[in-house]
Amino acid sequence: MNYAPAGDVLPKLTGKISPDRIRLLRTPRPPDGLVERFKRITDATSVVSDVMDELGITGVIGASILKPTMPSASIVGPALTVRNIMQREHVYESARSHVNRMAEFEAHNLALPGDVVVIDGVAGISNMGGISAQTGKRQSEAGAIISGGIRDLGHSRRVGYPVWATEITPVTGKWRIETVEINGDVQIAGVRVSPGDIVIADETGVCFIPIARAAEVLERALAKTAFEEAKCAAIDAGTAVADLPTNA
Repeated sequence: MNYAPAGDVLPKLTGKISPDRIRLLRTPRPPDGLVERFKRITDATSVVSDVMDELGITGVIGASILKPTMPSASIVGPALTVRNIMQREHVYESARSHVNRMAEFEAHNLALPGDVVVIDGVAGISNMGGISAQTGKRQSEAGAIISGGIRDLGHSRRVGYPVWATEITPVTGKWRIETVEINGDVQIAGVRVSPGDIVIADETGVCFIPIARAAEVLERALAKTAFEEAKCAAIDAGTAVADLPTNA
């Protein structure tokens, strides 16, 4: 396990997952001001997707795959990653014995304000429910991205905790899922995501930006946004189509 930086108070763990399965106790922090500047970008995932194409960076997933539970929501923040797999025991055995090996609550326990919980989860089963979402909201997380099922949409909406997920199901993961790693690399719809990577999500989709490229993406995205705002202003001003500015 990688401990917190010197001077940082180590969190008390919940015990829901073995400490040696937690690769980092603190999600790597982005450079000062980076998240706030990304939040200034209108239609962020579309703009950032274009920039990532230009820079040869993969990591964009559409909202038809990762569906937002709150369509008007948009979030930016560093990824706090969780990896789930199926328990080996038959569900009826684990339910009868009350064997619950889900540990996304440990991720909530470790979260810092603004973190985005990113779960490489199990299909057809809920990897996060309403109480978990409410806990994430209380921890001041930005929201969650989940490859796999979720449930209790009304609950997460009522508390204002946005989630992007591939599936919705009432089937609990409590007796079916085992969390095997926190803050390691995960795969979300074929995209590799590392802890600390920048997550941008809105009603159009989700972008995962490797933290090492985030500053470069940000500067290009801000320039593209400025260009598009100028072009929209020209449209509103009545500029002829043939005279509108091109390229960004």
